[in-house]
Amino acid sequence: MEEVSAGLQLPGNLASNRIAYLSMSDLTGFFAYDHLSFPALAELGWEGSLVPWDRANGDWSRYAAVVIRSTWDYQKRAQEFLEVLAAIERSGTLLLNSLAIVRWNIDKQYLRDLEQRGVRIVPTEWLPNLPTAADLLPLFERFQTGELVVKPTVGANADDTFRLRPERAESWDEAAQIFGDKPLLVQPFLQSIVDEGEYSLFYFDGKFSHAVLKRPASGDFRVQEEHGGEIAATVPTSELLQAGQRAMAALPERVLYGRVDLVRLPDGAWGVIEIELIEPSLYFPYDSGSIERFAVALDRRLREA
Repeated sequence: MEEVSAGLQLPGNLASNRIAYLSMSDLTGFFAYDHLSFPALAELGWEGSLVPWDRANGDWSRYAAVVIRSTWDYQKRAQEFLEVLAAIERSGTLLLNSLAIVRWNIDKQYLRDLEQRGVRIVPTEWLPNLPTAADLLPLFERFQTGELVVKPTVGANADDTFRLRPERAESWDEAAQIFGDKPLLVQPFLQSIVDEGEYSLFYFDGKFSHAVLKRPASGDFRVQEEHGGEIAATVPTSELLQAGQRAMAALPERVLYGRVDLVRLPDGAWGVIEIELIEPSLYFPYDSGSIERFAVALDRRLREA
């Protein structure tokens, strides 16, 4: 049995107080805040550490839990990533969020499931591939828009995401080359993302924690910090909170953490553009109580396991 922190009463099925946060071998160029929660976990008796998800011969049974966090390169090796998660679950170690929910969330076709469950989403068309750029032309009329956003169904960090206008042939050619044999989704470009921003609501063990407003840099439409986006704490309206709660209630299972990304649709309603259940940044620095809420939620899940 491994050494545990003094005073910690571990649940009977746990022989370790160690928690691994799955991350990347090199976080250079990324904004990662997960380590900020380690002191709060330590106060609850848990020892947290960052572990690259693709490290060789990982002995996952050494940990009480493995929490998927800053694995922001998984989309390049999605099948290998899923195999690692499967190995963690086979080891008997608690994986959060679960492999089942990761399989559901890893492909953005989950948005179709949410829509079928009554959740308002950004209007979306799913395509198995893009034989020619001209195949997108009918969608301009269908969505009543002068611009389209094209992105892979499995992706992160806005990789291979294009904002297409009919007159910009160079972007069309690049998109057609990437998606010639690759599934994609197409959505209308929403001016509200530039004018107002994208709201992210965070939930820990099903309970609302905090929210941020993300705005793209001038001349861009991507809101991620890595692309120059600006982040600010915000207090969501009751309508925004209701939209976030409806989305979380439609999930197929309970999750340790979830981030609901919402944007204003042309009719003024809120639409889900993403629900992030695999590796969302939790933006701890933007809410003073978020770290403690996350640590308490994780501690509760461990003691229930």
